[in-house]
Amino acid sequence: MSTSALSPSAWLRGSRRPSWLSDPKVLRTEVLAGLVVALALIPEAISFSIIAGVDPAVGLFASFTMAVTIAVVGGRRAMISAATGAVALVIAPLNREHGFGYLVAAVILAGVFQIVLGALGVARLMRFVPRSVMVGFVNSLAVLIFMAQVPELTDVPWPVYPLLAAGLALMVLLPRITTVVPAPLVSIVALTVLTLGAGIAVPTVGDKGELPSSLPVPGLPDVPFTFDTLTTVAPYALAMALVGLMESLMTAKLVDEITDTSSSKTRESVGQGVANIVTGFFGGMGGCAMIGQTMINVRVSGARTRLSTFLAGAFLMVLCIVFGPVVSDIPMAALVAVMIMVSFATFDWHSVAPKTLRRMPAGEITVMVVTVVCVVATHNLAIGVVVGSVTAMVVFAKRVAHLAEVTAVTDPDGGTVVYRVTGELFFASSNDLVGQFAYGTDPGKVVIDLSAAHIWDASSVAALDAIETKYAQRGKSVEIVGLNEPSARIHKTLSGELTGGH
Repeated sequence: MSTSALSPSAWLRGSRRPSWLSDPKVLRTEVLAGLVVALALIPEAISFSIIAGVDPAVGLFASFTMAVTIAVVGGRRAMISAATGAVALVIAPLNREHGFGYLVAAVILAGVFQIVLGALGVARLMRFVPRSVMVGFVNSLAVLIFMAQVPELTDVPWPVYPLLAAGLALMVLLPRITTVVPAPLVSIVALTVLTLGAGIAVPTVGDKGELPSSLPVPGLPDVPFTFDTLTTVAPYALAMALVGLMESLMTAKLVDEITDTSSSKTRESVGQGVANIVTGFFGGMGGCAMIGQTMINVRVSGARTRLSTFLAGAFLMVLCIVFGPVVSDIPMAALVAVMIMVSFATFDWHSVAPKTLRRMPAGEITVMVVTVVCVVATHNLAIGVVVGSVTAMVVFAKRVAHLAEVTAVTDPDGGTVVYRVTGELFFASSNDLVGQFAYGTDPGKVVIDLSAAHIWDASSVAALDAIETKYAQRGKSVEIVGLNEPSARIHKTLSGELTGGH
């Protein structure tokens, strides 16, 4: 019996139990990974709150609700969603010009948009993202993660630098001895104990902002429920929805490759929408997948299940509410060291190796570089992916535009010439097609054999019409033969209809 034929209850009874329920080793990995991610989320969420112009608690609440919700409804196991800088940049102007209530309303509406886009199958567009764009995406976010740490290393007391070096050394050397406890967690604890015990004065998490002392409570956004409000928040909500989906789907695709597993991109799209709606009703600033924290969870800590994602959000609130004073004393140098290691591990070093670059086509390298430059320049991964994908399309079109070839054979009696067209005919290749025929010197009958070609668009039909017109003006007849079924259909539909009768 197929799975689709099972009743819901039978499917649930027969579904596989989570691995962490039966394997203590997996459970330990997931729990410790969630704890490390929670620690790394705190300063990030506070920083993004500052970008959005809201209280630090708003970003922390968003990270909590996003992570906990997406752990249940998301399509990619072990991926971390929380408050992000890209979303903060989108909604900051709305908060600045109209107030916090409008920001919350935009978050909820963005969630609705994401659910609609997910249901419409927007996730299927990911198949059109070329590998060179994906590599550029990975490398650019590695650069952004590193650049985000630079302010934490500028104009700071000198002990920050040896603490940073010690943290990096611990994370490099400890895995060679044991992997029972994640090296980032050991590094954070060790540096915190050292700074507190020795009384070393360095910037701490507490310097970023005050941590919340209670859980968020649900409520409606404080805005008038009018059409004017809708028109005000809708553009920001749509931008947030698109940026959030782009980053989340790209991150999910990256995790798929790292873990060699598949995920439901449609479920992830809808899940992001549900998580943002929940976050909005709890007064959060919204968010999407976080590449840095996801890399900590998946690549550095080895997490593979939804439990780590759920615990990252749960631990975040526990750390803030129960252990707030202790967490506030964590030196920023410890967390910066973790993020630098994440940046190093995320970057695809093979893609920039001289051996790889010598073998890679120039167009592929161009697409990768354009993606990286756009992301780093705009600090927006979505813009970089779109520009990179468009560049890849242009490179592809330019490459295949020259694949359409025309060869001519004249009958022995000299009364007929047969042109054999080979290749793909579309807007780029068909532009050169018209110029490859000898209109003045050809005999009275011309045959165009398209058995080795394929017509893709109206531009190709228009080019064939133009060829027929040029021969007709000279009193010569043209016969088009060899069309395959799709090509014949589009040619029959459009031929003679593209010039407006002129």
